[in-house]
Amino acid sequence: MRKRRASRVIRVGAVEIGGAGPIVVQSMTKTDTRDVKATVKQIRQLKECGCEVVRVAVPDMDAAKAIVDIKKKVSIPVIADIHFDYRLALESLKSGADGLRLNPGNISDPEQIAKVVHAAKEREVPIRIGVNAGSLPKATKKKASVVERMVDAALDEVRLLESLDFDLIKVSLKAFDVPATVEAYEAIAKKIPYPLHLGITEAGLPWAGAIRSAVGLGILLHEGIGDTIRVSLTTADACQEVEAAYEILKSLKLREHGPTLVSCPSCGRSETDIVGLAQIVEERLKGVEKTIKVAVMGCVVNGPGEAKDADVGIACGKGRGMIFRKGEKVKTVEEGDFLEALIAEVERV
Repeated sequence: MRKRRASRVIRVGAVEIGGAGPIVVQSMTKTDTRDVKATVKQIRQLKECGCEVVRVAVPDMDAAKAIVDIKKKVSIPVIADIHFDYRLALESLKSGADGLRLNPGNISDPEQIAKVVHAAKEREVPIRIGVNAGSLPKATKKKASVVERMVDAALDEVRLLESLDFDLIKVSLKAFDVPATVEAYEAIAKKIPYPLHLGITEAGLPWAGAIRSAVGLGILLHEGIGDTIRVSLTTADACQEVEAAYEILKSLKLREHGPTLVSCPSCGRSETDIVGLAQIVEERLKGVEKTIKVAVMGCVVNGPGEAKDADVGIACGKGRGMIFRKGEKVKTVEEGDFLEALIAEVERV
């Protein structure tokens, strides 16, 4: 793991992003922002599953105005996602948005951007320059690659904001293509001092999207690049994005959040339904807030030994299993008691 890239610290509401602080987990609501009740409900759900900053879509003026009522009922920072119409950014700021996301590919008029920047500066609200490979400004260089165009678009916008004496900046360069995304972030990381928001855009359905995001974000995080992340998934349950983000961070030992389940893949040595047991344990652990590592292992070969760092675990055999803590045997239980015995030990811890 490389040393974390040094970046300036900005504040989105009460959340600090950048510097040596923890990598912040973000998500975006799936609701119609104009439906205040539904949006508030989802933001509260996101907060409960660990989301620290949330973005809401602002497709029109009614959505921008709804932010004021949403903000009254939620406790995490709300970022307004702005495309095409700079006036939506101005209205979102009036409504109390804690941050803005501007896409330089569809808001390019310097005078319009200046109006937004001046309003954001007055309120000390940061702006994310959100470059997307699918909506890039026209290329200024002949035969420029997508990566070059992404980096150039971000740098041009950074220079414009800096010329307006504004430095509450965060930058993202997202694409569906993982290698292009990685290359773009690696390039921009050397050129600017601002925090970087990581993501793979349009990553797909939960299974494939989580893998694609884990590969791209994992590479960058291991290189010390990234201050905040979002896993973008095609799902109605936004908490799946948050859970995937924390799993990525936990796998790199960058954040701890709630339980971690260690389970063997199952093989011919297993003499019990290890897959079914692991699935049920995972579901039961969703109500646990404490940071704890729980192991579900299929036999003595990869039982306490391979999972000896687990706080609590079970090594399952034919008809009987062994409950262990930190690799040390606690007791032996009958097969019918595997689940409840393990959960009881989790609760004791």
